[in-house]
Amino acid sequence: MKKNILSIILFLILTTETLSHTDHYKNLNILEYELFRNNKSIGFHNYQFQRKNNNLTIKSIIEFKITKMGIDLYKYEALSEEKYELNQLIKFSSTTNQNNKKKNTQITYNNKKKNLSITGSENELYSPKEYPVGTWWNHDIVQAKAQISAISGRIIEQKVTFIGKEKLNLYGTTYNALRFNFSSSNKNLPDKKKLNTDVWYDEETKIWLKAAFDKTGYWEYRLKTKN
Repeated sequence: MKKNILSIILFLILTTETLSHTDHYKNLNILEYELFRNNKSIGFHNYQFQRKNNNLTIKSIIEFKITKMGIDLYKYEALSEEKYELNQLIKFSSTTNQNNKKKNTQITYNNKKKNLSITGSENELYSPKEYPVGTWWNHDIVQAKAQISAISGRIIEQKVTFIGKEKLNLYGTTYNALRFNFSSSNKNLPDKKKLNTDVWYDEETKIWLKAAFDKTGYWEYRLKTKN
């Protein structure tokens, strides 16, 4: 019981006193991740950060494929672009190709209504302006009640649990990491739509270091390059 209370207190300290916002990443230009399935490298996920005045644009590309005996069993490609103005998401777009099945998502900020308008592959809906897109790079996601799927645009209500501090070694660099678990608040969702992902952030810079989850195999995103 005492351990649980201590974890809650530490979580609140870490997520209030070190509030990140997008301006926390003002010196960040590139994030490059290697993607593993069952400890085998299968692809990459890269980000580019571009700035102009008070605007920040993040372009993302992810590609991976699962092969067996030289045959491609599954191929995945996705492009996305996030645009922020004074820390507020004002536009998001993504195009995803899963084994030749395409999905698109568009998100725009309505300044009059102060909300986000989402047009996704599954539906059209609105969300509070505070809900982040689930692209993981922004540490603010640990404080959100829900995230927006970058693939389909659906709103995923989430429970965030602070697991603790860890030493994390990636490609010869050791980080002081904060580990969180993200899970779906709605337990009635089908398993394929449930969120259950562990995510690590650097304690000092709040840069996303790693993500891991089990879904038809054990998957990991590992930070390889940052600039």
